[in-house]
Amino acid sequence: MSNNIKKRKNMKDSKIVLGTWSWGAGAFGGDSVFGNKTDEVTLRPAFETALKAGLNIWDTATVYGMGESERILGSFIRDYKREDIIVSTKFTPQIAEMYENSVEKMAEASLNRMGLDYIDIYWIHNPMDVERWTPELLPLLKSGKVKRVGVSNHNLEELRLANDILVKEGYKISAVQNHYSLLYRSSEKGGVLDYCKENGIDFWAYMVLEQGALSGKYNKENPLPAESDRGRRYNPVLDKLEKLTDGMKVIGEKYGISCSQVGVAWALAKGTHPLIGANKERHVLEAADAAKVELTQEEVELLERLADATGVDTRGEWEHTME
Repeated sequence: MSNNIKKRKNMKDSKIVLGTWSWGAGAFGGDSVFGNKTDEVTLRPAFETALKAGLNIWDTATVYGMGESERILGSFIRDYKREDIIVSTKFTPQIAEMYENSVEKMAEASLNRMGLDYIDIYWIHNPMDVERWTPELLPLLKSGKVKRVGVSNHNLEELRLANDILVKEGYKISAVQNHYSLLYRSSEKGGVLDYCKENGIDFWAYMVLEQGALSGKYNKENPLPAESDRGRRYNPVLDKLEKLTDGMKVIGEKYGISCSQVGVAWALAKGTHPLIGANKERHVLEAADAAKVELTQEEVELLERLADATGVDTRGEWEHTME
């Protein structure tokens, strides 16, 4: 077996998903949400490092920078074999009118921006009307423009309904992508994780590190960028997170990993695929190393007790509770 084939096999087994929400500028993009300034030049090293590290699953969405994140990702993919990269992007109902209220038209626009013939995983981003939007995934599946489909920010009732709609036509939900972290375990408490395990559905956990608030890097003396959405959201509660992040650091010392990596290792221990923002090479390398760590059940339970004791609720304004 050639080294190239071995590399592809390992990449397909990746436990980590790399996210591009903070890539580029524009509405709902990296500058406004995260306070970042990124472009192709600054982001390419992270992309290349990821492939070398065996991480090949990339997640984006039309709404991230209103197409800018997709465009940047597509510019990198063109330099590699298409089959070596798994591409995930999303239909967002809130902007459906821009695409004549058509799931297919938004998907085709995503394909054009990225320069691709097909999308590996296509998602319904938010459950505004499950019965309206889910059936529109079927033509994309039947045409081969989309290989698999998923739903994001759906609770158990909405997930079941979406899956039932697809099963009647011989398809199914392949993955769920919900906000899931030590501070926000609503998908677990609401039964979504159990449903996924019972039905062979992958669960992608986004905001595992709460946009950096659980990285151990930020505190009252060193807050998140004040002008960003994440700064406005998390800076007021950073003092309440210190005991949790201190506990994460102590566990990290045992394994020789950082606070951020402990957060990723926790999500892996829960049977999920952590979705990690990847702007820099170190983000990618830290995620790859975190995937090698197996926390004990006692460590998982300790982290969750510390998280519960914070009393912090990080549910986003775009999501409803899963419970």
